[in-house]
This record gives sequence, C-alpha cells and structure tokens, in this order.
Amino acid sequence: MAVDRAYFNRRIHSLLGVIPIGIFLIQHFIVNHFATRGPDAFQQAAHFMENLPFRYALELFVIFIPIIFHGVYGVYIAFQAKNNTARFGFFRNWMFRIQRFTGVFLLIFIAWHVYQTRLQAALGAEVNYNMMADILSSPYMLAFYIAGVVSATFHFANGLWSFAVSWGITVSPRSQQVMTYVSLIVFIVLTYIGLAATFAFI
Repeated sequence: MAVDRAYFNRRIHSLLGVIPIGIFLIQHFIVNHFATRGPDAFQQAAHFMENLPFRYALELFVIFIPIIFHGVYGVYIAFQAKNNTARFGFFRNWMFRIQRFTGVFLLIFIAWHVYQTRLQAALGAEVNYNMMADILSSPYMLAFYIAGVVSATFHFANGLWSFAVSWGITVSPRSQQVMTYVSLIVFIVLTYIGLAATFAFI
C-alpha cells in the first residue's frame, strides 16, 4: 500500500511539473520577454494577464497549490535520493543530482520572487517594468535571478525527460536518447528567452 502511494505521488509530482507548472513557466517567460520590446509592451502584456477572468482562482489552483505540492514532495525526494555520482559518473546520474539541487534552489528562489512581487503587490506596490528594473539594478539580485532562470529551465527541461520515462512515453533506450536531445533543445530555447527577458529590465 505504501509502495503504491509513493508510486502515485511520484507520478502526480512528475505530471504537475509539466502540467500546469511547466506551462506556467513558459507563459511567464513569454510575458516577461515583452520587456525586450520596451516598457510599454511589457506593461500591456502584464496587464492582460492581471485582467484575466477568475485570476485569483487560477493562481491558487493552477499555480500556487501545484507548485507547493511539487516543491515540498520534490524536497522529500531529494533528501531520500541516493546519489551515486561519486562512484558512477554516468550522464543520467549527474542529471539526477543536478535536478535535485536545482529543485531545492528553486524553492528558495520562487519564495523570494513571490515576496518581491506578489506580496509587495498585495501591500500596495505596482508590479511593473520599473519594479523589476529596480530589483535587477543590484548585481547580487541580477546574479540571483540569472541562477533562478537557468535552474528553472534546466529543472523543467530535464523533468520532461523524467516525465516521459515515468509515464511510459519513452520506453526504449533509443527513444530516451531522442528525448535527451529534445530536452536539451527545450533548455537552450527557454534559457535564451528567460535570460533575454531578464537583461531587458537592465
């Protein structure tokens, strides 16, 4: 029974990492990327998202609850994991270790990002281009956000590979190798979009 529950939790954890969290990550990057076209373009994109119907319900059930479950259960997996990269330096073992590290780091990063944006908005601040420009004017915050972007894109891209395996989409070694290249392309594309958006605020 406990084994079945752990198996079910891991599959749900994997699913939530792709849908809806992965979709939200892509959407968030695309909205932020409008900053490359200037403050006005970013403001229009941000206001469109803010004016979505049922916004708070969507944020709660599509973003915050899935992220909390995925993050908390992910930390549990990370500290239960038996990494063997010191003994077996295989590519997938390193991907496994980096996946766990970026997951723990992202919990810290997301919590801080929510504090700097959503919580400040609840206290009366306006989440706009100037807010992000002010945050990223600090070289320490810039470095922190760059690490956050790269961690998020790696965690999602590598998570796609794990998702495909755990859900029986890629069973053969050949299909898993192809998925490795697919996840690499996803990582490169999303990292470019995320970093371009980040530097657009400077």
